[in-house]
This record gives sequence, structure tokens and C-alpha cells, in this order.
Amino acid sequence: MIELLYPYALLLMLLPPAFYYFLPPIKGMHGDALRIPFLADLKRISYKNGEIWNFSSDNHHFSMKFWLLYLLWGLLCLSAARPIMLGEPQRLPNEGRDIMLVLDISTSMLEPDFSYHGRSATRLSAVKNVVYDFAKKRISDRIGLILFGTRAYLQSPLTYDKAAIKDILFSMQAGMAGDSTSIGDALALALKNMHQSQQPDKQVIILLTDGENNDGSLSMAQAIKMAEEENIKIYTIGVGSPNLFFKMLSAVGLQGLDEQELKVLAQKTRGQYFRAASTEDLNKIYQLIDQLEPSDNEERFIQASTELYYIPLLLAWILGCLVIFRWRRKSK
Repeated sequence: MIELLYPYALLLMLLPPAFYYFLPPIKGMHGDALRIPFLADLKRISYKNGEIWNFSSDNHHFSMKFWLLYLLWGLLCLSAARPIMLGEPQRLPNEGRDIMLVLDISTSMLEPDFSYHGRSATRLSAVKNVVYDFAKKRISDRIGLILFGTRAYLQSPLTYDKAAIKDILFSMQAGMAGDSTSIGDALALALKNMHQSQQPDKQVIILLTDGENNDGSLSMAQAIKMAEEENIKIYTIGVGSPNLFFKMLSAVGLQGLDEQELKVLAQKTRGQYFRAASTEDLNKIYQLIDQLEPSDNEERFIQASTELYYIPLLLAWILGCLVIFRWRRKSK
């Protein structure tokens, strides 16, 4: 798309006809004449090659030379108007938050105690859809993703690429990182990657798990101390249906959810702990976090511009050279 930076410069094209029609003729040594300030050589050209314009009571018309000179003037006016070519608008990333999603994908996430669209679903299936809905709304935020089980793996560093986050989320499978749960290691990995952030006051970690820290090199106490020292806000989400069967498992230490340590972790880091017993709970939790950590959705754009003023200026120079060359040939 081509735009003019100074479009009013095109009004200068009206000067020659304005001088011709509105300025009174002056008398000089050659009789009546028009004062034409934009080309001093017109009189010499008219003497050698005939009149630049001819006037009669019936008709007004101008010679070819006049139109060439007027075209030259128009090109100069167009150059003065500064035409530019604008490229495609490019969105500038806003200075939003840096959010690291830390998700438990141990085999316990295969429990089918959730529902999605009226059908029974595993915890992991519900988490995939709810987490992606949350991430895609955070337009101006960078999102990172860590998946953990027995080991913790950084699947995506902080990025604006929500499509990449979606691909990873919907391709992950329970048990890919092992069967046990190493919350401490996953949290340490998240804190490490947050060091790359340039916005220490806008860093958030959202940790989701359905188990307790029963593997890895870091205990929950060590992880909590590390998180407190880093001063990064952490929201924790405990996932799982509170039915009698799972309460019995928790009582004997099998696949139990350690809510107390998750609460302490959130409290020590200025965050909050949430319990999700259904897909609806999970949706409400992420909506609440979305409100607690508002995103700056104001979009800013930039367009690359290319100056084009030199094109009419070059054409004017070429046209001027042709007119002068032709005039000099006839003047000999």
C-alpha cells in the first residue's frame, strides 16, 4: 500500500494555472506578458519555438512543451509529498506476563473421574483442553510448558507461539515421563527457566498435579524454600475426584494428593491453592487465575516503510534533461 506523508504538497500543482488565470498581465519591453515564476526559460523557449500556449477567444489550448513542463512540475510536487510503501502490519509483543505451566503426566492422570462434553474423560484429557483454552487467551503473555512424572522435562521455553503449545499439549501422553511424581524437580526446572525472563515482577508458575512428591532429587521442603527465595508467584492445583475409593488410596499412601504441601507452596510464594474435582472446577480455576493475573490485550502494530520520493524526482530530472536537450537542439 502506498501513502503520502505530506499529501498537501500536491496542492502546489495548482500554482501554475493559478498564476496564469489570476495574476494580472504585466507590461514590459516585449508588451503584455505573464509573470511565470516557476520556469524562467519559458520566454526563451517561446521565442525560439513558437508560443508555449496559444489563446483565442473561442478556445484555450496549450502546446506539448507546456504539458511536459507541467508534468515535470507535477513530479516535483509528488516527490515533495513523500510517497512511501507500507509493508504488512506486524504485531509487536506486549510486555505481558511470563507464565510457566507445570503439568503432571504420571500414569495416575489416566483415572477416568472427569467428564468432557458430557462424556467420561481422563484427568489428562480434561487438563489438555482446559489448559489450552487458558493459554490461547493470553495473547500478550509468553507461555512455557514443563511436563513431569518420574523426571521433569522442559517441552517449551517461554514463547508467544500458542500453536506450538497446543501441539505439545495434545500430543502428550500419560506415563511419557514415568509413573511416579517428582514435583520438586519439576518446580526447580521451572524456576531455573524463569531466570531467562526480563520481567521479574510479572512471573507466574501454575503447578498442576494429582499426586505427592514421591520421586526425584528434591524434597517438597527444599523446593518450597527455593521457590520462596526466587520470589516468583506460584499457583498450585490439586486434581482428582474426592470419592471414597481415592480417599482410601490416599490413606494408605498410594497415589495420594498431598494438599498440605501444595497449600504451603502457594502460601509461601504469594499464590493460591485450588482443588479441582471436575472439569467444571478446572475451568473455573483457570478463569480465576486469568482474572488474578490480568493480561494486557492491547495490541500494537508496526509497519515497515520504504521511501519512494526518489522515483518521481528521478523522472522529473530525466524529463527536464529531455526538455532542455530538445530546446537546445532547436535553438541552434
